[in-house]
Amino acid sequence: MTRLTGTAPHLSTDPTGSSWQPVQDLLWISDATPRQGWWRALRAQHARTGLWPLLLGSLSDSDPGRPWSEDGDLDPCLIRTGPGDHDPGAVLAAWWKGVEQEEWPGLAPGGEPATDPDADADETADMILDLGVLTLPRLGLVPAARGADALAAAGWTGPMNHENDTAKISCVLRSWEERFGARVVAVGFDTLYVSVAAPPTGEEHARAVAAEHLAFCPDNIWQGAGSMDAYVEQILGAPGWTFWWD
Repeated sequence: MTRLTGTAPHLSTDPTGSSWQPVQDLLWISDATPRQGWWRALRAQHARTGLWPLLLGSLSDSDPGRPWSEDGDLDPCLIRTGPGDHDPGAVLAAWWKGVEQEEWPGLAPGGEPATDPDADADETADMILDLGVLTLPRLGLVPAARGADALAAAGWTGPMNHENDTAKISCVLRSWEERFGARVVAVGFDTLYVSVAAPPTGEEHARAVAAEHLAFCPDNIWQGAGSMDAYVEQILGAPGWTFWWD
């Protein structure tokens, strides 16, 4: 797990115009409330800085420090492995076995990107801010080679009631980056927002993707859509996926 170095992130340009605070030597958090375009400007520097931007949401207005404060809920000790230590199909199959009696159907085929995945992520970040879906939003920078790895690198444990080794979550997200042009854009206490440049466009394909989502985050279906049929309709052609773990 890469730790922070220096007293501030090394940026060629800083759209925030503010100072940054280190949290547990895992990530930088800006003092300024994020605005549209900031995520885009920082993502464009990722290849040079090695810092992946994340829009961060707090648990609640009354508990703003969770999970992103120095004494919050980030726990890198729970993340015992690395994303590259796992096979996404095997990880999803193991989760599937814990929630379904039917045989694991296997990985869904990838989609055809309708847009550039990075440009799509930039637009998704602006949309998330515009819709106000994050509680007390902030902007973070995580030392990570790719967005999928940023969750494990930050010590985020939002899905811990389902899986407490976030490296396995990151492993699956890596696969979605490659198959669906997905990008990790925002994360809350127990929520995750991912842009998707190559979503499923047919019902059969969407059902195969929904099976992966059921294994990855059962609460999306059980406590969200209510049924697989409803969930399939929900993700069909959707340019973004949202996950919530109870």
